[in-house]
Amino acid sequence: MTRRPLLCALALLAPLAVADRAVGAPEPPLSSLTLVGPPQVVFKAGRDACDGADVPDAPARAFREANGTVALFGMHYRNRALRGPDLDRLKLDCAVVLESGEKPDPALYDDRSWITATWTDDGRTVAALLHHEYQANEHPGRCPAGNYMACWYNTITAAHSLDGGRSFRRASPPAVVAAAPFRQEIDQGRHRGFFNPSNIVAGGRWRYMLASTTGWDRPGSDQEGGVCLFRTATPSDPASWRAWTGTGFSAAFPDPYRTAIRIPDTCKPVAPFPAPVGALVRHRGTGAFIAIFMAKAGGDFPQSGFYWTSSRDLLTWDKPRLLLAGATLYDDTCGAPAGLIAYPSLLDPGAEGRNFDDVGDTAFLTYTTLRTEGCRITSDRDLLRRPLAIKVWP
Repeated sequence: MTRRPLLCALALLAPLAVADRAVGAPEPPLSSLTLVGPPQVVFKAGRDACDGADVPDAPARAFREANGTVALFGMHYRNRALRGPDLDRLKLDCAVVLESGEKPDPALYDDRSWITATWTDDGRTVAALLHHEYQANEHPGRCPAGNYMACWYNTITAAHSLDGGRSFRRASPPAVVAAAPFRQEIDQGRHRGFFNPSNIVAGGRWRYMLASTTGWDRPGSDQEGGVCLFRTATPSDPASWRAWTGTGFSAAFPDPYRTAIRIPDTCKPVAPFPAPVGALVRHRGTGAFIAIFMAKAGGDFPQSGFYWTSSRDLLTWDKPRLLLAGATLYDDTCGAPAGLIAYPSLLDPGAEGRNFDDVGDTAFLTYTTLRTEGCRITSDRDLLRRPLAIKVWP
C-alpha cells in the first residue's frame, strides 16, 4: 500500500526582545552547508527489514544509551530502532519498541504513532514525542468523507522508556503534548491538528522543538497554520511544553477529550518554514542554530528539495538555501519518475550531547529515498546519509 508521510545564544529567548525584530534574511548569510561526498546506505528496506512495516518514514533521531551504544529512530508506525556501537555501525533491531494499536476510539490516541523525537539525560530514562495520526477513514462511521486527507486528525502525544529505549509505554490517560482544541469529528474535510515535531535541542536550562500546525478558526481564537516553537525545562513532563505566542512561552494545547477549552490558546508561527522542520541542531563552535526541511518549488523556493536556514535565537531565521535538489513528498508523485527524497535530518557522529542535538564543522545529512511506480509511492525505501561541511560565521 502507499504509506503516508509524517508529514545560550543571546540569553536564550529570555524576555525575548528579538520578537520585535522584523522577520527577514540577515546578510551575509549566517551559515554555509556543503555536501562533500556521495550517499552511503544506512538501511535498505529490501535487504534489512524485519517485516513489511520496516521502511524509513520519519526524520532520523538518535541518542546514546547508558552503555554508550546508539539507538536511532525514524521507522514506521510499528516502531523499531536501529542500534549499534556508533552512528557508523547501525543495524535494525527487530524488537518492536512501540506498537500502534489502530484503535477506533480517538480519545485513546492509539491509532498510528511514530516516534519522532527523543530526549534522555542518562541513556536509561527516555522521553519520546509521538506524531499520532487518527485516520478516521479507517474506522467505520468515524468520517463520512472516507478519504485520508479529509479525515486526518493529528496530535503530538508522548511516551516514555525506562530501559534505554528498548520499550516505550504510553501513559493512562494519554499524555498529550499538543492537540487541536476540538475533537476529531470537527472540521472534517481537511487535515487538522499538530504534527511532525522536530528533534529536541538543548539551550541552557530549556529544551526546544518545532512543531507544525494546520491552524483553525474559532471565535476569539484563530490559529494561523505554520511551524511553532515549543519549549520545556522537563521533557519527561509532556504537559509542560509551551509554545511561543509572540510575547512569551505560554500557549498550551491540552487534550480536548479531557479538558474543557473555552477560548483556545494560539501560537505564533515562525518564518520561513513552509513545512515541518526535519532537524534542529546547535553549532558547537558558535551556538547558532541550524534547521533543515523539505520544500516544494514555488515562491521563495526556486527548486524542490532540502533547504537549510540558521538563527541566533530560534525566532529570527536567515534566508533558506538549497542543500539538495529533488522531488519531495510535497511534489506531484506522477511527475517524479526518478523517485522522491524526504525526511532530512542532521547528525554528527562526534556530537558532544547524548541526544545528537549539536554539530561541529562536519556532519551527515541523513534522509530517505522513495521509489515511485507511476503515481504510487512504494515501500522500496533507503535510508541514506551524505557527509557535509558546515561553516558558521561568528
